[in-house]
Amino acid sequence: MNTVPANAPQTRGVLFVHSAPSAVCAHIEWAAANVLGSKVDMAWTPQPAEPGMYRAELSWQGTVGNAAALASSLRGWGLVRFEVTEEPTASSEGSRYSFTPKLGIFHAVTGVHGDLLIPEDRIKAFHVKASLGEITMEQALDGLLGVRWDEELEPFRHAGEGAPVRWLHQVI
Repeated sequence: MNTVPANAPQTRGVLFVHSAPSAVCAHIEWAAANVLGSKVDMAWTPQPAEPGMYRAELSWQGTVGNAAALASSLRGWGLVRFEVTEEPTASSEGSRYSFTPKLGIFHAVTGVHGDLLIPEDRIKAFHVKASLGEITMEQALDGLLGVRWDEELEPFRHAGEGAPVRWLHQVI
């Protein structure tokens, strides 16, 4: 289990496991418990978008940076699709990590309203690629916004009827 200084900034977030084989579900819980420092019990349900796979959500509270640690601990399992969010705090921006086996990991910084905040250096790098003709400006913007991840994950995000409602909270 992680040991964290008592004065570490606190936040909350959500781990969305969009699809995982049943054999990996317990391992995902163990990995999350290791990062969050407490027992994790996720309610796994069948994933209608991919028969034989399961989905679950976990709301968490903990230190800033836990989303990155969760994403790092889960990204090595090639058959798992997931997203991890971390709400911004008074001293940090929020984060969203998306992972698919086909595309790998995408990370975005998020603001207080959930909008993606794109760092200046990433904009400049994509602008250079577009200027050199390596990609179009549309491809550059799609890359900065994670459009390919959203397109691939969208069918998995819908749990069907009876999906839990996720309430967002303001962290002060």
